[in-house]
Amino acid sequence: MSVTPKSDLNWQQLASPADAAPNFFGELVQETLALTRRLFIQLQRRPSTLLAGIVQPVMWLVLFGALFQNAPKGLFGSTTNYGQFLAAGVIVFTAFAGALNAGLPVMFDREFGFLNRLLVAPLASRFSIVFASAIFIISQSLLQAAVIVGAAAFLGAGIPDAAGLGAIALIVFLLALGVTAISLGLAFALPGHIELIAVIFVTNLPLLFASTALAPLSFMPQWLQVVATLNPLSYAIEPIRYLYLHQGWELSSVVMQAPWGEITFGSALLILLGFAVVALLSIQPQLRKTLA
Repeated sequence: MSVTPKSDLNWQQLASPADAAPNFFGELVQETLALTRRLFIQLQRRPSTLLAGIVQPVMWLVLFGALFQNAPKGLFGSTTNYGQFLAAGVIVFTAFAGALNAGLPVMFDREFGFLNRLLVAPLASRFSIVFASAIFIISQSLLQAAVIVGAAAFLGAGIPDAAGLGAIALIVFLLALGVTAISLGLAFALPGHIELIAVIFVTNLPLLFASTALAPLSFMPQWLQVVATLNPLSYAIEPIRYLYLHQGWELSSVVMQAPWGEITFGSALLILLGFAVVALLSIQPQLRKTLA
């Protein structure tokens, strides 16, 4: 009976759990980067989606800014520049609309069979599919936000300071993360892309008009004020708007007067964080069912 020398043993049999964890993490990062790169290659081949996502909000700034340039003083708060008032709404709604479309590439992968190939592949974690989609969409949202900030500055809306720009990036990140999670959950739950597109169409405009994107809270009837303060978009719009309308800001700065009390900059960020966490947790059962 022969004895196998230790040197001939498979190193994986001798590896401790502490050694396995870094290997798993490294493979997860590698898979996520590869899938993210695939999405960017698709975008490079079809850049019209990104261009449309940049041109449309800039047109909103130009056209709506011109439409309301002669609005009565005080209608939009302390500013007479409607473009300055509108910039926050355009930034947030562009990020929201892009994140809401996050599930479409996954849905098309489902329908064309590519997702099934990924599910049978020896991946370290199938959640890398979700991570890649989230990274791709959030990167797009931040790029679009940067272009809109630049366009708004060119049109006379001004530009926040460095800390304000960082705050805008954080707000866009939290909102895009939460909405992307919901969209990906729908992509795995709904039967096809027609149903997902229907949800997107039904959701887009009502959430836009039921927020403070186009008009201040005080301009709305009481029932719509209540609806707008339940809309997570308002908690992203108002802090960004405060950055445009005020020279200095703090976490304790009041950004919105809700029917039930004052909303500060810090509490708005906490609400967005809570929204993202709840959205991520709510899709976990569906993801485990699909990706397990």
